[in-house]
Amino acid sequence: RTTMQELSGSAGWRWVCQLYLERTPNFRTIQDREARLRLKTIRLIHEVVVEWGSRLGVTQAKKLRLDGSVTETNIHYPTDSGLLDDAARVLSRLVHQARELLQPRSAADKLWFRDRHRQAHHLARDISRLSRSKAKNTAKSSLKLYKKLLEVVQALLTQVAEIQPRLRQLHDPSADGLNESLDHYLPLVQRVIAQTQTRVLHGKPAAASDKVLSLFEPHTALICRGKAKPKDTEFGRKVWYAEVDGGLVSEYRLLKGNPDEAPLLIPSLRYHCQIFGKPPEEVCGDRGIHSANNEQQAEALGVNHVSLPQPGYKSDRRRNHERQPWFRTAQRFRNGIEGRISQLRRARHLDRCLAHGEVGMERWIGWGIIANNLATIAQFLIKHQRYVPLSAS
Repeated sequence: RTTMQELSGSAGWRWVCQLYLERTPNFRTIQDREARLRLKTIRLIHEVVVEWGSRLGVTQAKKLRLDGSVTETNIHYPTDSGLLDDAARVLSRLVHQARELLQPRSAADKLWFRDRHRQAHHLARDISRLSRSKAKNTAKSSLKLYKKLLEVVQALLTQVAEIQPRLRQLHDPSADGLNESLDHYLPLVQRVIAQTQTRVLHGKPAAASDKVLSLFEPHTALICRGKAKPKDTEFGRKVWYAEVDGGLVSEYRLLKGNPDEAPLLIPSLRYHCQIFGKPPEEVCGDRGIHSANNEQQAEALGVNHVSLPQPGYKSDRRRNHERQPWFRTAQRFRNGIEGRISQLRRARHLDRCLAHGEVGMERWIGWGIIANNLATIAQFLIKHQRYVPLSAS
C-alpha cells in the first residue's frame, strides 16, 4: 500500500520503477505479484545485492560479526483462556459457514450448528477479570470458569465431528475448502485443550516447545533470553544475522525455537566463504557463541583472528588472551551489530512481522534485509560521490 501511494504521488519514483505515464497498479496487485516469488528467489535477490555491494567496494569482506535477535509475530499475549476464546471464535465461524452450505431444517439438526462464541467470550472475559482481582478465593472460581470454557470448546469439537462427514458428501469446492480449514484448526484446538487441562486442571507446567501460542501463527515460539522486563519473554521467531564490514548484512536465517547460538558460527563462516570466495580475516561474536571447538574450526577455515569471549571462569592464560589489543578492537567492532539490529527493528520494521505464516515471516525478514543493504549501498555511493552506470545495473 505504501509503495502504491509513493508511486502515485512521485514522478521520481515512477521513473525509477519505469512506470512513466502508465497507470499505477493497485496495492493488491503488488501484493499478489510479490506472493508469487518463492523464498529461494528472495534469497537469490539478497545474494545479488550483497555481490553488487562487494563489487562497488562497499565491503572488503575482511570482518564478520554475528548475533541473533527476535522478530515477534503479530499475536495477542497468549493465555489459556484467550486461546480457548480464539478456538471458539474460529470454530463457530466455520460452523456458521457450514450451516449456509448444508441448510439444516429440523430443530434437532440446527442444534449441530449452534454458535458458541459469545458464551466462550463471556467466560474468557470473566477469567481475565478474576486474574486481575485482589479478592480472596479467586482460584476456585477461576477453575470453575475454566471447566465451563473447556466444555464449550469441546462441545464445538463434537459439532464439527458431526458436520465434517456431511461436508464431504457435498463434493462442492466451497465445502472442500471449509473442510481443509477445519482439518487445519482441529489439531491446534485439541492441543490448546490438552495444554490447558495440563496446566490449569492438573497444575503441571507444559514444555515451552510443545505449547501452542497462537491458532493463527502456530509457528510462534516462546523465547527467553534473560533480558529485563518487559522483554524477558518474547513470542516470535529467533533470527540469526551475519554482517560484514561496510554495513552489509550478508546472511539471515530463521531459526526454530530458542536454539543455542554456538553451533551457528561454523555454517555462517562456510556461507561467507561461499558468497565472497574467501574466509574473513576476523570473526567476532558474544559469549553465547564461544566454544573451544568453534575457535579451532574457525582457524582451520583460515580465520586469523577469532574474538569470542569465554563465559564464566577464565584462567590467567585466557584472561591475557582476551586482553590483547586485536581482541578488544574486534569486540568493539562486534558492538556495532547491536546498532545494526536496532536499525533493522526500527527502520526496516523487523521488530514485529505483520505477514502471516512461517513463509510470510521469512519473506518479511528477507525484504527488510534487502532494503537495508540497498540503503547502505546508496549511502556509500552518495558519500563517495559515485554513481552506477546503467550497463552495470
